[in-house]
Amino acid sequence: MKDYDVVVIGAGPGGYVAAIRCAQLGMKTACVESWLNPEGKPALGGSCLNVGCIPSKALLDSSHHYEHLQHGLDDHGITTSSVKIDVKKMIARKDDIVKTLTGGIAGLFKKNKIDWLQGHGKLLGDGQVEVVPTGKGKAETVKAKNIIIATGSVPTAIPPAPVDDKYIVDSTGALSFDSVPKTLGVIGGGVIGLELGSVWRRLGSEVIVLEALDTFLQPVDQQMAKEAHRTLKKEGMDIRLGAMVTGTEVKGKKVKVTYTQGGKEQSLEVDKLVVSVGRAPNTQGLNAQEAGLKINARGFIEVDEHCHTNVPGVYAIGDVVRGPMLAHKASEEGVMVAERLAGQSTEVHFDNVPWVIYTWPELAWVGKTEEQLKAEGVEYGKGVFPFMASGRARAMGETTGMVKILACKKTDTILGIHIYGPNASELVSEAVIAMEFGASTEDIISTIHAHPTLSEAMHEAALAVDSRTIHI
Repeated sequence: MKDYDVVVIGAGPGGYVAAIRCAQLGMKTACVESWLNPEGKPALGGSCLNVGCIPSKALLDSSHHYEHLQHGLDDHGITTSSVKIDVKKMIARKDDIVKTLTGGIAGLFKKNKIDWLQGHGKLLGDGQVEVVPTGKGKAETVKAKNIIIATGSVPTAIPPAPVDDKYIVDSTGALSFDSVPKTLGVIGGGVIGLELGSVWRRLGSEVIVLEALDTFLQPVDQQMAKEAHRTLKKEGMDIRLGAMVTGTEVKGKKVKVTYTQGGKEQSLEVDKLVVSVGRAPNTQGLNAQEAGLKINARGFIEVDEHCHTNVPGVYAIGDVVRGPMLAHKASEEGVMVAERLAGQSTEVHFDNVPWVIYTWPELAWVGKTEEQLKAEGVEYGKGVFPFMASGRARAMGETTGMVKILACKKTDTILGIHIYGPNASELVSEAVIAMEFGASTEDIISTIHAHPTLSEAMHEAALAVDSRTIHI
């Protein structure tokens, strides 16, 4: 039986990062992963690199270029004609990006002398993990002083819309259409639904989003959410709130979807239907409960603030535990566990985890929303600066959206920063750093921002908290 200091189960952004950091710190490390790529070959990277974050952004980028060529260049004095989309080539590009990055992780494993155990990991107790191969071969058992569970999450299924991987698909299937559906239904108006809906709308699909909640993007600061809702609708995305799907039926080459809205039963027909109602923690086949791990009513493995489970020597990170299901959160937890195993005192500040929705414009934020502060009775000041008043945004022709800063009324400490606009995913990093260091709006005001840049909107929003804006 092979003996390790650490065995990581799962090689997504949490697992592979944890494995690399453990190896860097001198621990003999193995990582168990069962993922097979479309060619049936083992692959690292988990859902994020194979069927999530990376491939979706590749398609979002391709579709953004296509739409921009068609509709975004007239004001620049550029005229185009006969713009076409080769969907198969676009998908092939996405697949090539995935293959390159997952192969890169394999190279990092080799560089750091990490054993990749290809198969499904099963907890046996007493520090033992059984590795069941996905293909031929016998299962083997390895032993470890410490085990890190990083098995991620899977798309949530709903009874009214069973996935058949042909006409009714989950988020994975929506990344691999071989042609543009004339009509596309999307169940779920959250992050995944809006991003995938954006891809295919830009390419020519009529997209209808059915969201069960009456509020659009309920967890998001509602000033930003309402602006995003208006923009998406203006661009042609049909978003129906308070629409609860009650059934689906495949007829011929169409999917009939029935739903209730406003107390009335309604229906529509689409060529393809995407089910994107969230994700659930993946503990299937892990033998977690039998191994003594506590799992809560929602299926998450219970951990403390340092990701230690109730079983000595067993840790869990990422989507399989509490907190936001975000790749970067999983990675930071992986680093924290690795460094704590090495005797360091690393922490993860979960209040400062950034969120991003990659529509266009992008939506990004960190910290509290205005609604949360009101509910908590916190006295706060607010500063808003529109990109309409940004010189760089004007030059780019990207003036939709704004930056919003919320700060404590008494101390001026920043409580939340929300960005809806071009490149919000990049701009939010300044906000995260500011909040990580406990910055005030005066700190941002005192920081010189290059001109002309989009980041100047952050500076002006900070000024706006104290009614000191210069450019509006």
